[in-house]
Amino acid sequence: MEEYNQSVYEMWNEFTGIFPEFKDKKFTSWYFCNTQDCANKLAELVLKKIKRGTTSLHYWYEKDREEIPREGEFSVITDWDGIAKCIIRNKKITLLPFRELSEELAYIEGEGDRSLEYWREVHLKYFSEELLKINLEFNEDMEIVFEEFETVFPN
Repeated sequence: MEEYNQSVYEMWNEFTGIFPEFKDKKFTSWYFCNTQDCANKLAELVLKKIKRGTTSLHYWYEKDREEIPREGEFSVITDWDGIAKCIIRNKKITLLPFRELSEELAYIEGEGDRSLEYWREVHLKYFSEELLKINLEFNEDMEIVFEEFETVFPN
């Protein structure tokens, strides 16, 4: 099992103390983005229930031979330093080409002005930069994984 900051286990134990039916469920813990400022800002948006979705490249799951997220799975969201901020539960997973992401999903993602234009700009930049590190070029036909979630703790 992966090692997390103690605050992650404390938050999970507090959550399952209130909701014991989830005590035996597995969970992951992670932060958003690739910079401290962004990770901390997005964790706050999740806490405020503004950010209710996130997007990743399907390529990363294939490359790392990981399963894509599933509906019903829990994650403890942390800040950049690994300190637990909240717990989310996946509601819906959508696979689609980057170019087909809708205004509705961009709004659910909750970043910037919540527009599709903003979403496209930041995600084009992020995915392009990340793929460039491994000498790959991003294109808008690449498949993305959109996770729609709800913040379940704290309530």
